[in-house]
Amino acid sequence: MGPAPVVGRPTDPVPRHEDASSQGPLSAGIEAADFSAIQSLLRCPIDGSRIVGKPSAQQLACDAGAHTFAADTGIPCLFAPNDWPADKRDVTEVVKAFYERTPFPNYDGMDSRDSLRRKAGESIFGRLLDDKIPHTAKVLEVGCGTGQMTNFLGMGRGRTAIGTDLCMNSLRLARDFRDRFSINNAHFLQANLFRPPFAPASFDVVISNGVLHHTSDCAGAFRSVARLVKPGGVIVIGLYNWLGRLPTLWLRALIERFGRGAAILDRRLRGAEATGRQEAWYMDQYQHPHETRHSMDEVLHWFEAEGFDFTASIPTIGDVEFDYQTSLFEPTSPGRRRDRWSSEMEMLLSGGTDGGLFVMIGRKRQ
Repeated sequence: MGPAPVVGRPTDPVPRHEDASSQGPLSAGIEAADFSAIQSLLRCPIDGSRIVGKPSAQQLACDAGAHTFAADTGIPCLFAPNDWPADKRDVTEVVKAFYERTPFPNYDGMDSRDSLRRKAGESIFGRLLDDKIPHTAKVLEVGCGTGQMTNFLGMGRGRTAIGTDLCMNSLRLARDFRDRFSINNAHFLQANLFRPPFAPASFDVVISNGVLHHTSDCAGAFRSVARLVKPGGVIVIGLYNWLGRLPTLWLRALIERFGRGAAILDRRLRGAEATGRQEAWYMDQYQHPHETRHSMDEVLHWFEAEGFDFTASIPTIGDVEFDYQTSLFEPTSPGRRRDRWSSEMEMLLSGGTDGGLFVMIGRKRQ
């Protein structure tokens, strides 16, 4: 899965230094109840100060009053642009434009809470996440795309589930589904993962699945989101694998050479009628403007540098099956280097299931 990334510039990106009193009522923009549920977690992405609401405005502001942030149909736009050297490549605009045209994943065939729960329940990983994440947990999904995981986890009573993304089209779909089915514990906002609008060490669980490899600096993106995890908390990272991604790239080359008809080799794209979900998959896998590939060893290095112990992976490392008995969040051995290489080689030989995506989970040391 490759949800839209959370780097870039919103529709109205520049924090305004103005008196928000001239704007409409708060209820016309940011829902007061929605804001109050997550206010304690929010920080200005520019100066790190607390975020406050202005009762007479559809804007949020930092405590110091230097920066204000608007809302788009009830979704807070807490975005701050990257402050990078001029010579550092930034793929923000091209990736943002891509996902604004093709939000991912699509909500085809998902018309209720039950259908979303059923879809998630078909995945061992989804069910384990829901079972293992406490109902008192604060969960952040970075790069939530259309918010299906955030909405699913937000159904858990007592949880606070927040989804952030760059693209407003995706966030509107997420918000609309949430509102339609009264998923009161799910919250959505626009943000830049390199300048997150949250206090450090705020979340029990941070999930970023299929996102960081669409940024200009995958390792830097990991460091940024890792800082948001509480000591003892968990991070879940999904990335394209350096070997497992190759079958998709080979098929992509065939599509470029022979046209879209070659996409019939992808089993997800077979069927009598094309659906919005199929189109979103095709665009995300075969037309995306930027991606990078990574190894299990690379992510383990990131874990060690940021103080995380490895707990689990998909695919598993060594001769272990991933099933409902898998312990997602308890530290375990990552095996030997040759074991990890063997798991990655199996991804290649199996045809690059799920586009060659692999998941690594770690627990932050106390």
